Amino acid sequence: MESRHHHSQSVAAAKGGFSERTGRRIETEHRRPSPPPGGRRVRKTADPFQGLWDSEIRPMLEAEPGLRAVTLLEEMQRRHPDHDWDRLRRSLERRVRAWSAEHGAERAVIFRQDHIPGQQGLSDFTDMGDVAVSIAGQPLDHRLYHFVLAYSAWEHAEPVLGGESFTALAVGLQNALWALGGVPAEHRSDSLSAAFRNLDHDARRDQTCRYEAFCAHYGMTPTRNTTGVAHENGAIESQHGHLKRSIAQALLLRSSRNFESLDAYRAWIADLIGRRNARRAKMVRLECAALSELPPHRISDYDEATVFVTSSSGFVLRKVFYSVPSRLISFRLRVRLYDDRLECFHGGSSPVLTLRRGRSHGNGRRGHVVDYRHVIHSLRRKPMALLNLVYRDALFPRPAYRLAWERLIAVGDTRIACRTMVALLALAHERGCEAELAAALTEQMREAPDGASATAFTIDVSALRARFAPIPALMPDIVVNLPPVAGYDALLPSLGVAA
Repeated sequence: MESRHHHSQSVAAAKGGFSERTGRRIETEHRRPSPPPGGRRVRKTADPFQGLWDSEIRPMLEAEPGLRAVTLLEEMQRRHPDHDWDRLRRSLERRVRAWSAEHGAERAVIFRQDHIPGQQGLSDFTDMGDVAVSIAGQPLDHRLYHFVLAYSAWEHAEPVLGGESFTALAVGLQNALWALGGVPAEHRSDSLSAAFRNLDHDARRDQTCRYEAFCAHYGMTPTRNTTGVAHENGAIESQHGHLKRSIAQALLLRSSRNFESLDAYRAWIADLIGRRNARRAKMVRLECAALSELPPHRISDYDEATVFVTSSSGFVLRKVFYSVPSRLISFRLRVRLYDDRLECFHGGSSPVLTLRRGRSHGNGRRGHVVDYRHVIHSLRRKPMALLNLVYRDALFPRPAYRLAWERLIAVGDTRIACRTMVALLALAHERGCEAELAAALTEQMREAPDGASATAFTIDVSALRARFAPIPALMPDIVVNLPPVAGYDALLPSLGVAA
């Protein structure tokens, strides 16, 4: 009634905690609503649970306060199948919620923190399998390394192809710090705990020493959250969800989840992160003023190994076979392992070659990273070696070559199939037409009969050689006009030279 002097009837009723109809009745009768007898409302309808709440449901809740209303509902349906429990679900949920508010167990409390500018940076990894990104038509199994400043929420993210390793952390963290232009006082992470899970004691201690040396180089204090308690890293855990939703929405606007290359995907992620950080520019400027300076140089963010190149023109490293040019057979190479590549050195500090980083299979089988250009010269002399080659599937540079091999081998003549495929690989290497040849093979297989008539499938290598032969260039006619010798005599006086 006091609110009615300044507000409309509906607003005054809402401020008083009544419905508009009750407010109208109170205003009409000019009396306040009387409280229920004894201070509690009196039930005007029959108990829908027919006394089962006090006799069965509440004792179960008192014994196990964590029971959900749905679980109780299913249990009561089992005990009393003749009772219509489906229509009582909402009533039971409200009753359980009211009981929990009065008698429920104590719950964990999240204590919001007041972050100090320049104090803390956090690192973590988040899986991107549900985003379904593909590179050149092939699904990309990857994670994102994610770095966030606790105060300003400035962030950095980049794809990680392997697991949550120290190398991935070191590369991503250094890239983040140098992009930021400063160093926070503290670095918090739980990624090392994940990386150390399957390491023995010596390897774990070595990784710990490397991480401590890394933080000491940048003048950061390393800290970790309690294992399994994710909310201790809430400043970055919440950002995971925001970033992944932003990526999903940006992919919808892009109308395609396929990227031409991994570099194109990295550039797209960097552009998205840059636009997100631009909205935090004011807070970032405040925090950057409190950051420490970067050291003069970066610290090593790779693992090192020494390998021996065998007669198979390759080496095995961490259960993955890598092919190299045959000229390196019997040489020892120093290898730097990054998350996405291997840099191989021999002798001096200049790299001999760079290889794509491979991963072993989960069932214990070796992975293979093979470049057909490394072995094609020897394979041309031994084409039948292709039939049972250990890394045959990895040898084909594109899916079209593998499909062509399957169609050829289905004909039944393995000798012709091996010779044809080796000739195609040699043609792709010599003429530099790998992508164009793959398109031609795809077109030919699309036009060829399938099913029972597939035995007639053939590939005319000679026609493809003629199609991708270099275009003969015509030598241009060059006419050189020589000036008369007497013309030089006219130049000598002007140069002050005595004749």
